[in-house]
Amino acid sequence: MSERLPSTVLVTGAAAGMGAAHSRALAARGTHVCLADVADSAPLAREIIASGGSASVHELDVTEPAAWTRVVDEIRGSRGELGGLVNNAGISRRLGFLDTTDEIWDQVLRVNLFGPFYGMKAVAGLMRDSGGGSIVNISSIAGRIGYFSPAYSSSKWGLTGLSKAAAGNFARWGIRVNSVHPGLVATELLAGADAFVTSAVASVPAGRMARPEEISETVLFLLSDRSSYLTGSEVTVDGGLVSNGLYHRIIAETAGELS
Repeated sequence: MSERLPSTVLVTGAAAGMGAAHSRALAARGTHVCLADVADSAPLAREIIASGGSASVHELDVTEPAAWTRVVDEIRGSRGELGGLVNNAGISRRLGFLDTTDEIWDQVLRVNLFGPFYGMKAVAGLMRDSGGGSIVNISSIAGRIGYFSPAYSSSKWGLTGLSKAAAGNFARWGIRVNSVHPGLVATELLAGADAFVTSAVASVPAGRMARPEEISETVLFLLSDRSSYLTGSEVTVDGGLVSNGLYHRIIAETAGELS
């Protein structure tokens, strides 16, 4: 079965990291990518166009509903339709409970949870009028297990529930909504956390972090018609960390006792 992707997809947090990887992968397969970010995504747009792809640049602060409305109006005016949204923009603050200030709590929730809520509301009408489509929300394994950072964990658990609520609401319009839950991914989000990463990788049965492109392959699948009956689902891409990480590390550290 050949893969058919939407002709136009909006990607948030597109300027770098996973968002850039998703955007490159989509463009390479013929999709026009609407690159949305608070950072400048023009260099990525030039790269995509130089490689024969199609992209447009949209300044977007995902925490501002009015900014979402403006971007959707830009897409409606220039493209006339929208078949996909990837809510990729996110921030991480690795702070324990008592170190999490009110300001950090508010900031993380506004970007990681409010942003996708505003975004799905903003695109729903255009996607409905375009004949349906697919929304992919980038959550985290921190939205599947207990995690020490209350702000990040709450935002990602919330995004899991928000995705399911949207899936139920939008199904009648042919819009599917699923969440992707990456584990450790080699992006700037983990910059400066070498000890954290080293310790965490020891619990990953695959023995390494993911490459951003590996997460992109899952995103492409969920955007495509190959996942046409998949909605309201959680897809974990973590090298086995959630399912087997605990005993993987225990066995590795006590191998001599098991012989």
